[in-house]
Amino acid sequence: MFTGKKTIIIAEACENHFGSIKKAKKMIINAKKSGADFIKFQHHIPEEEMLKNVPKSNNFKLPLFKFLKKNSLSINQHYELFDFCKKVKIKYLCTPFSLKAAQELSKMGVDYFKIGSGEFTDIPFIESLIKLKKPTIFSTGMSNLNEIDMMYNFLKKKNFKKFCFLNCTSEYPPNYKDLNLGFIRFLKNKYKDIIIGHSDHTDEIYSSIAAVSMGARIIEKHVYLDKNYGPDRHVSINFKKFSELVKSIRLIERSLGEKKKIYQEEKPIFKWARRSLITIKDIYKNEKLTRKNLFSKRPALGIASYKYYEYLGKKTNKFLKKNTLLKNSDIIKK
Repeated sequence: MFTGKKTIIIAEACENHFGSIKKAKKMIINAKKSGADFIKFQHHIPEEEMLKNVPKSNNFKLPLFKFLKKNSLSINQHYELFDFCKKVKIKYLCTPFSLKAAQELSKMGVDYFKIGSGEFTDIPFIESLIKLKKPTIFSTGMSNLNEIDMMYNFLKKKNFKKFCFLNCTSEYPPNYKDLNLGFIRFLKNKYKDIIIGHSDHTDEIYSSIAAVSMGARIIEKHVYLDKNYGPDRHVSINFKKFSELVKSIRLIERSLGEKKKIYQEEKPIFKWARRSLITIKDIYKNEKLTRKNLFSKRPALGIASYKYYEYLGKKTNKFLKKNTLLKNSDIIKK
């Protein structure tokens, strides 16, 4: 689905645009400037995805159904944003919250779907969704190990291969003790044939950076426009912080190699930082090298200090002044 070692970074606009096409376009521009690979929106058709009396969320002042009716983007607005993303040269991503929404987006020509944690285990929906043959990113919040395994096996059984899982904690915002970023490594080890990422609902950047160091190859982060405090404000960051996040991830991912060698740039440092065997007293000809007259000091221009025990007890073939670099030619050969 995604190739190469580059971390895919998604700016999640959620409903922080309040249904305003002007604000949504501003978010697209800011996401592009910040270095995001994708800007993600949500396509809600409330009647298709929920009953009117869904329990009220702490994130919304209005009941969720009423909020979405008032603030969701229409499919025509999605068309406009889809085209605008092409113009700005950033990839458009969207979460359909119903089959009808997915079908409308598919007809529009989207390349990918993102499915939230609430729909992750919705077998009837997912079974219909994958028939649209769009590579899909799934968040795994509110799911236990058995459910994650169930969905992985379900997708494989359906011969659906182009999918990714995101580690996710569906708390808004999450308690840090509940993030369990180490679970990313577990997912990578268990599902070696798919890409694993992280969907972050904190209001800072540090956990996303840590997730990349744990092996996450996709980062989804909620964003908001300054002075536009949307319903997901307390699980989002502004674009200044988002830009910092992108910069940090790009630096971190360059440091994730697994080789260990002495690099060319280390060699000049090696000479002054490493230590050699040095006389710490005047030593006379035929005198033994002991702990009292031999120790280690900088620079590394003589015998490596880790060979200390090899030289204790050997005799010198000449007089050596204090603070002299010991050489093999100073030693009596047996």
